[in-house]
Amino acid sequence: MPIPATVGAFAIVPSNDLPAAIPFWERLGFTRTGGDANYVIMTGWGCEVHLTQAGSGPWRVPEEHNPFGVFIRTPDVEAIAQRVDDLIIRPGGILRHREWGLYEVGICGPDGLLVRIGWPSRLIDKRE
Repeated sequence: MPIPATVGAFAIVPSNDLPAAIPFWERLGFTRTGGDANYVIMTGWGCEVHLTQAGSGPWRVPEEHNPFGVFIRTPDVEAIAQRVDDLIIRPGGILRHREWGLYEVGICGPDGLLVRIGWPSRLIDKRE
């Protein structure tokens, strides 16, 4: 699948072990659509994320306090949460309507990356 011609801003996420990070994103429903050995472009759910091999020094992802995070905005938040139920941050990250207006879930990604997935609550069927 070629890299889509889409307009937008996309996160570039450093990883201490890039080859190990790819299966995580595939499990979320993303597919590799470009890149090389040190830079991978993944697309899925109408989104795109770029993964890069972290370097040494200040570019290395800290072992215990990863400052990076990604937010995926998609109406398919529930479908993604079901794919990775064992990675949901509990208790705080469970899928629910948040006070800031999003139906959202928090996932623990590679290197402790925070991956939040959500969609506006007002657009979700609230029969839960």
